[in-house]
Parts: sequence; C-alpha cells; structure tokens
Amino acid sequence: MAEGGAVRRVEAGGATAHWAPGDHILWRYRENGGERFHIARPVTVVRDDGDLLAVWMAPGTQCVKPVLADGTPLHAEPLESRYTKPRAVQLDRWFGTGVLKLARPGDPWSVWLFWEPGWRFKNWYVNLEEPLVRWSGGVDSEDHFLDICVYPDRSWGWRDEDEFAQAQRDGLIASQLAERVREASRSAVEVIHAWGPPFSDGWPHWRPDPSWSVPPLPEDWDRMPAHMTS
Repeated sequence: MAEGGAVRRVEAGGATAHWAPGDHILWRYRENGGERFHIARPVTVVRDDGDLLAVWMAPGTQCVKPVLADGTPLHAEPLESRYTKPRAVQLDRWFGTGVLKLARPGDPWSVWLFWEPGWRFKNWYVNLEEPLVRWSGGVDSEDHFLDICVYPDRSWGWRDEDEFAQAQRDGLIASQLAERVREASRSAVEVIHAWGPPFSDGWPHWRPDPSWSVPPLPEDWDRMPAHMTS
C-alpha cells in the first residue's frame, strides 16, 4: 500500500505500473466532448493486473460532481435543458453503501456493484463509457450516458435511454459514437446472457479490508496526465 494511503505515482515506459491492493487512486470522467474533468472519485485498489482493475469507493468518500453553474443538481434540471446550460463542479460526499467498480482492459464499459445496508446485494450496473486510460494517479474515461442494470436473478434492463437520446440531440454524442455505444451495449448484453465475467466471479460476496482508510481527495484532482499535456 502506498505509505499513508497516498496516491502512488509510478510510470513504467509511459504507462502506469500495476497498483497494489490498498493503494489509493482516482477514478475520473471528462466532460463529454471536452478535456476538463467534472467527476473525480478517490478509490482504493482491490485488484489490478492484466485482466482486471477492481476498486472500492467507500461510504463518506469526498468526490467531485458536476452541477449547473448556479449550483442546481443536474437531476433537478429538465432533460431538455440539462446538457445545454452552463456547468460548474461541486464537492460532495458519497453517502450510503459503497460501490465496487470493475473494469477489464479495453472494455468500453465498467461494472459496478451496489449493496443495501447490511451487505444485501442489490444489483450490478454496467456503465457504458470510453475504455479506461491509465495514468500515474488513476484512470480516466468519458461517460456515454446509456447504462444497464443487472439484478441478482440475472434479469436486466436499460437505464438512461432518455439521456442517451437527449445527448445526441444536443450534439454531445455524434452519430458514429452513438453507434459505437450501441454496439458496446449489445456486446455487454451478450456477456450478461452468457453470465460471463465479472458476473460469474462471485464479487457480490466480496468485502473490503476493514483496515482500509477512506481515501482523501487530492488537491490536484483535476490535473492533466502527461499523455494529455505532452
């Protein structure tokens, strides 16, 4: 584990070496169609190897989230104007139960696990997004709006189809990208139907190490990685 729970900053040939369990990193999302980061979540590494990155976002984690410029929460704004009004970012804390996030290298989605209080497993959440890009302090992506909920009985359903459609109308997702997202969603559904990894890997029974501390939000949470500034 990085000493004191600090973010480990290690570069290996231009790419980030694998992190150790217990290391603190950032999981970030850029604005759609832009380069600024508007979501940043400090997380603890559970596993990191050539097959999977697994991280834990603990309850109470201080995060960065997007809001409208006047501070209005995004979900409170009508969908028709949600993506066209000026925005800002705001510090917040992740309350409720924590989230386990799983991502395989190159996949255009990550899979999140949610629990009810008392560790009763609630659902998997397939977040369609750009494949994660690693840097010394964490991983970056861009959200693609469309999502899939997968339930313990293996049933599933689409989420945020209205937001995906509105993002296209507002020019945040071009037609070629929209088709790539649909193709990615079909591939994800194939994995769900086959009950392949990570759904078949027993992650609902996983629990965080009780000795782990809640990662702090670094002051330079929005710094540009070397691959974007070189």
